[in-house]
Amino acid sequence: MTQTIKDVAAHAGFSIATVSRAINAPHTVNPVTLEKVRLSIDALNFRPSPLGRQLRGERSRLIGVVLPTIANPVFAECLQGIDELASRQGYRLMLMTTEYDADRERHAIETLREHRVEGLILTVADADTHPLLDALDRDGPLYVLTHNDTVRRPSVSVDNRQAAYDGVRMLIAHGHRRILMLAGTLAASDRARLRHLGYTQAMQQAGLTAAPALEIDFNAKELAPSVLAHLTTGANRPTALFCSNDLLAMVVMRGLRGARMRIPADMSILGFDGLTMGELLQPTLASVCAPNREIGGSAFRRLLARIGGEYTDASLALTLPHRLREGATIAAIASTTDAPGARMQPHA
Repeated sequence: MTQTIKDVAAHAGFSIATVSRAINAPHTVNPVTLEKVRLSIDALNFRPSPLGRQLRGERSRLIGVVLPTIANPVFAECLQGIDELASRQGYRLMLMTTEYDADRERHAIETLREHRVEGLILTVADADTHPLLDALDRDGPLYVLTHNDTVRRPSVSVDNRQAAYDGVRMLIAHGHRRILMLAGTLAASDRARLRHLGYTQAMQQAGLTAAPALEIDFNAKELAPSVLAHLTTGANRPTALFCSNDLLAMVVMRGLRGARMRIPADMSILGFDGLTMGELLQPTLASVCAPNREIGGSAFRRLLARIGGEYTDASLALTLPHRLREGATIAAIASTTDAPGARMQPHA
């Protein structure tokens, strides 16, 4: 009886789609999975069609890129770094965005698989505990994460905890004691959680009270009145804000100006990302700068190396250096009422 690809899939314990990729585009499949499929093919004496043999030697020269959004210049800069190298190497990019939505992430990956991408470069909400990444580790194609700060997966990022720690230490060095961190929903971003850990460590080492992060909608274009009231009123209001990304910092600056707060005279602001547009603001935005374009380029290089078998999983986590841009949104304060150890009331 002639064996079919369905029989091979059942024998190997994988889906038909995975077996098809192993036959037609083996460079996109995890080596362990590929070996199991080949053993099943041999055991069943399965013979792919001539078309399959033709496709097996064909390269798509296509790389899939999955990003949360390109509305945030962080990801646009990362994409530019990927595209610059991809075009030089004769590769094409296929981009899909997800808004950190699990269903859209799943659809994006399956769509890119159907287009026979040779590998994936992607950013997800939580890299350490992500079932789709577990599936990619098992069935392929090979991938590299960007901006996700993890040692468990192939990735390129900055050390988000250390970078945030250094930024908050800079605020403390300017005399600030009541510092509050603003972020999007922490559950939606492993980076924001690590940055809050860095904030907490810096505050505690200085003998200060670290407040819970004030969580704000990632996509909000303006601050809610209740948030503005929390930031601008009361004897224990913060004197400095650490924003988990530069876009959020810009929204905060706009809101504070609407509330007639002067920046930095009444409130100092520190962002995170180092977006070029922050240098065009008045005053220029102080920020913890990440090399976003280099993160994209490095991820592309490491993906090609991984496809070529030049790296093991253990060696693929790459941490790039960050830097501090002081900017003009931070003012030094020397108030005797803002002494070390001053406590800030947690937000409601």
